[in-house]
Amino acid sequence: MDTPLATGTDTRPTRRKLPIGIQTFREIRENDHYYVDKSGMAVDLIEAGKHYFLSRPRRFGKSLLLDTLKALFEGERALFEGLAAETRWDWTRRHPVMRIDFGTGVLRDRAELDRRIFEILSDMQRDLGLPEPVGYDSVGGRLAELIRQAHAKFGAQVVVLVDEYDKPILDNITDQETARAMRDGLRNLYSVLKGADAHLKFVFLTGVSKFSKVSLFSGLNNLRDITLDARWSALCGYTDEDVDTVFAPELPGLDREEIRRWYNGYNWLGTSVYNPFDLLLLFDTREFKPYWFETGTPTFLIDMLTSRHWYTPDLSRTVATETLLSAFDVDRIETEALLFQAGYLTIDSVWAIPGRKEYTLKYPNKEVQASLNDSLLRVLTGGARISEPQVSRLYRLLQAQDVAGLRGLFHAFYASIPHDWYRSSDIARYEGYYASVFYSHFAALGLDIRVEETTSHGRIDMAVEFAGAVWLFEFKVVELVPEGRALAQIRERGYADKYRGRGQPIHLVGVEFSRDSRNIVGFETETLG
Repeated sequence: MDTPLATGTDTRPTRRKLPIGIQTFREIRENDHYYVDKSGMAVDLIEAGKHYFLSRPRRFGKSLLLDTLKALFEGERALFEGLAAETRWDWTRRHPVMRIDFGTGVLRDRAELDRRIFEILSDMQRDLGLPEPVGYDSVGGRLAELIRQAHAKFGAQVVVLVDEYDKPILDNITDQETARAMRDGLRNLYSVLKGADAHLKFVFLTGVSKFSKVSLFSGLNNLRDITLDARWSALCGYTDEDVDTVFAPELPGLDREEIRRWYNGYNWLGTSVYNPFDLLLLFDTREFKPYWFETGTPTFLIDMLTSRHWYTPDLSRTVATETLLSAFDVDRIETEALLFQAGYLTIDSVWAIPGRKEYTLKYPNKEVQASLNDSLLRVLTGGARISEPQVSRLYRLLQAQDVAGLRGLFHAFYASIPHDWYRSSDIARYEGYYASVFYSHFAALGLDIRVEETTSHGRIDMAVEFAGAVWLFEFKVVELVPEGRALAQIRERGYADKYRGRGQPIHLVGVEFSRDSRNIVGFETETLG
């Protein structure tokens, strides 16, 4: 993968501290860290409703948002000096805040979950100075009593903030029996919130996945899902404006357009945002790398994509309905929903009619495109030892516009996949396997790739623009069509016409695979002007 170093002279003005890994609002404000002001949006959110749910990928600032809300409700005015909320919030109002956080540690069974919940409730009881609830042995009963006690003691309704509400389930998602037990245990906890509504001022649940309300929230039908509400698209994450203003001291010496290409692009129907974790580490190290992806992309996701024979070129143009993106449960995990909710795909465009929406999804940015396909290649080809050297060599061949070298690279690559791997894996038996491997090599470099691109004469399988040249690829499986048809189709349908007149060389490449020989059996090329 191409990871360019920062360029230019580092002439940064005075800098603040980078809040890397800091999720505490007080610490950021009191210790002169950069802070992107979300307090105005927090006030808007509170004024607009009472019960909320928000799904965002991991390391996207959800915990800091909850801590900001906590500080607002507890009346910590000094922390908001100079921020948008300072003049908008009634600082005479204070509410007891109960925060439930499942973000730390891994819980392996229902007993561990129940113990952890009781520990959290005991901590809340101590922090709020409440008496020990008597006669409440269940999780739900104990939480309900603590809410009632807090309301009575402080004379104000209670605020409940739940962080990583789904983590105990996701940590066990490959073990359905345990995952179901975790789901049932969490349902016992969350279902209390509906009955305690008279004692509650504000409820906000955040997590990565969007589980069905029926399966997890059991009647909490007043929970308002703002995951795909354009008004709150930038509630977590940094916008382009934030980068250019708040982080202006960090920009000298970095290629601003590369920052956008690598890390911007997450979109929930409103303003696009950057992942904060990526940007903070970029500003610290001054090097473009897949920081977010490397912090824990689950093998479960990669295994799901390969075992379901996902055609990897479709990753950049997936179409899904609103219902499908919300379809996630222990017993029903839709691939599109998982990719979207976990942050590996984001919204590109929307098609809507009354009562129905369809979303076209895409990679959010270069980091995700390159890293996800790099990981997929390792599984598709039997290991990093085989795929990694090929990706680096491909980059050099494209730079040199070495068409003949490209053929040798891929022929040698397919031949290098061990026979034992083919015998032990069924991945290579599906029709799209060879084209998926071919595509993922290019995508692992983060190149400008378009698949099934429309022309006036039809659709090109794959178009790549790089280093001043255009590459047009057509793929065929010879067991399904006669040999020699791939390049002929590019010529006959005039796929190159839309690229003529640019003054760039256009390389036409017809690639033909054989399932029987497990290799490329045809690789015809032609270069135009």
